[in-house]
Amino acid sequence: MISSIFGKTKPFNFIIIGAFLFLFYWTTIFMLFSKPYSSENLPSQSMVLVLLCSMVFVINFIVKRNKITETNSYAILFFSLLMVLFPEVLLDNNSIPCTFFLLLATRKLLSIKSLKNIKLKIFDASIWVVVSSLFYDWAILYLLLVFITIYLYQPKKIRNWVIPFIGFFVVGMISLGVLTLFNKPNFIENHYTFSVNIADDFIYQWQSSIKLIIYIVASLLLFVLTFLKLSKSGKGRINTMRLIALFFFIGLVITLLESFNDVTPILLTFFPVSVFLTNYIENIKRSKLKEGVLLFIILIPFVVLITRFK
Repeated sequence: MISSIFGKTKPFNFIIIGAFLFLFYWTTIFMLFSKPYSSENLPSQSMVLVLLCSMVFVINFIVKRNKITETNSYAILFFSLLMVLFPEVLLDNNSIPCTFFLLLATRKLLSIKSLKNIKLKIFDASIWVVVSSLFYDWAILYLLLVFITIYLYQPKKIRNWVIPFIGFFVVGMISLGVLTLFNKPNFIENHYTFSVNIADDFIYQWQSSIKLIIYIVASLLLFVLTFLKLSKSGKGRINTMRLIALFFFIGLVITLLESFNDVTPILLTFFPVSVFLTNYIENIKRSKLKEGVLLFIILIPFVVLITRFK
């Protein structure tokens, strides 16, 4: 039943996921976290919701265009379910746009394997990474992903290594101009502090310390299983999965570095986990077993969410 719906890419699947995210977002904001309604916040919240839904389309485009998964909608399904598992991400208005721009950067980086327009793709990816850092200063670490992509595909051309710095300079100049226009010249200085904000009670403030640990361990196990299956695949496919795995590890580091107040950049890890989980599901050949695993994956986040209301 589940595999018959999400085992293919249909427009109806996007309607299901989009409607679910719409309802879940507002339910989480107003019911789970009891945020008061404010007409002043409505435009910004609506924009965040639009970006959230846009991420679904970007993720689907990435996995289809780069043939990371088979032709199905599991990746966007799992991405949505991870938000049910960690609803805190919806409170952090920086997390969603930051992740959105990083997905745009990843889209460019993964397409470099075609060896076409490499310099332009590196430039575009660098720009999106720097833009994402305007929301989290530590997101600038994703430039490491750009440099590793260069190393994997075309390391001998010196110009490729210079391009990310040009992208950084371009975004910096535009940002300074816009900030000066809006009379916020000190934003850059105040934003890029690169402080380590690991809260003393980090483990305790995640009601879910155990949930977080299980999530990380399960993700790592998932990566190992996937790479074992990919050992006989072509170099291009393995490099793609390596970059996606690195996306996860950088996101995990940023989550730990930014773990204070209502900041929850764990959303940065959802895309790679969704991809690897999809690959795991695709390797299950027995239909009944696959249905059982899918049902389990769908139910667990909602069971965990229900416990939040007690």
